[in-house]
Amino acid sequence: MFKKILVANRGEIAVRIIRTCREMGIKTVAVYSEADREALHVKMADEAVCIGAPPPGRSYLNIPNIISAAEMKGAEAIHPGYGFLAENPYFAEICERQKITFIGPPASAIEDMGAKARARELMIKAGVPVVPGSPGLLTREREIAEIAEAIGYPVIIKASAGGGGRGMRIALNSEELERSVRTARAEAEAAFGDGGIYLEKYLLEPRHVEIQILADKFGNAVYLGERDCSIQRRHQKLIEETPCPVLTQQLREEMGATAVRAAQAVNYVGAGTVEFLLDRLGNYYFIEMNTRIQVEHPVTEMVTGIDLVAEMIKIAAGEPLGFKQEDIKPNGVALECRINAEDTNFNFRPCPGVIKNYLPPGGFGVRVDSGIYPGYSIPPYYDSLIAKLITWGKNRHEVIERMKRALREFRIEGVETTIPFLLSIMENPYFVTGSVDTHFVQRCLEEE
Repeated sequence: MFKKILVANRGEIAVRIIRTCREMGIKTVAVYSEADREALHVKMADEAVCIGAPPPGRSYLNIPNIISAAEMKGAEAIHPGYGFLAENPYFAEICERQKITFIGPPASAIEDMGAKARARELMIKAGVPVVPGSPGLLTREREIAEIAEAIGYPVIIKASAGGGGRGMRIALNSEELERSVRTARAEAEAAFGDGGIYLEKYLLEPRHVEIQILADKFGNAVYLGERDCSIQRRHQKLIEETPCPVLTQQLREEMGATAVRAAQAVNYVGAGTVEFLLDRLGNYYFIEMNTRIQVEHPVTEMVTGIDLVAEMIKIAAGEPLGFKQEDIKPNGVALECRINAEDTNFNFRPCPGVIKNYLPPGGFGVRVDSGIYPGYSIPPYYDSLIAKLITWGKNRHEVIERMKRALREFRIEGVETTIPFLLSIMENPYFVTGSVDTHFVQRCLEEE
């Protein structure tokens, strides 16, 4: 087992990784930008190294500085968390070259699943159902138009290197297609340095259902149930739950086995999430694989009792999985609300500022993952996520009531947050009955 791990991230995920390392008796090294000198993860780690100026490109994305920090402090492994360098195959490769263990999948798996068009081709070959669309990247305007006509409108244009909802545009008809393609390409080029695009059928009223998997270096792989992530805005998730309210046990097992097959097709190792769209008829389609720990991983931990970060560390250290598929027996229901420093009255505009008061909720079945504290100044350079509130219940009614109680208890003063908006969703009759899809939030906003 590792003696020291460098955590190449910030905020709540860095704090969460440091906590597990401490329980495992592993020393930690935090890295931080000049804007994060007073951040909680810096205070909690055993050691800390400043790696650059506030902009991510000069700090949390600065590979030479992060590797230097690991070597200087004698860290044997690096956990990348999510975002930043977590799905960068070059970073995983550099770690390997420098004889530092990358706590994540091999660079080849990150590369295969990171290029969305390439992933799609591999999944088709592995017999994993995909949304009808183009077989690969598209370059010729005529070919794009022909495929769109063949699969039928509406269609969605996606950036091959995309993520977080960027580089995606919907075309409802042929008149909108050219403009949507042009916009998606430009956005993808600006955000990822790669203007490659592909085309898919745009499914109406789908649910976003993802499967958590774990795979070790000995060919063993399991799935740990699903998460319904349909409550999202601009393709970014706000609320996640497990189990999905509409899945039958038969469909759950089928999707789980499919997710494992998808992971094995790229020789996956570590924790990963295979994401699907599920239509009203129970048909499911692969959309992508996140080759890292997910923001919403705590809901899976709450129902399985398995620490996913600890499992990632054990797998990276060369240990086999300590359980088989039949050992995983999820219990109860869990919900996660992402609490962002955003003003929902102004289209979820980020609201950096100083936390004047912070009082998280507690009680049975309540967990808070956060990187803030009273007096902490939220910098404007990074994602607006400041806390995750997770609740557990014996059934869906209980978990929703517990979440409502916890949201009402939560006090964050000094900045605007999404707490009031999240509470309104918990009280929405359609959400309460589980009648949601990926357009649910947009409809709520339009009704206001």
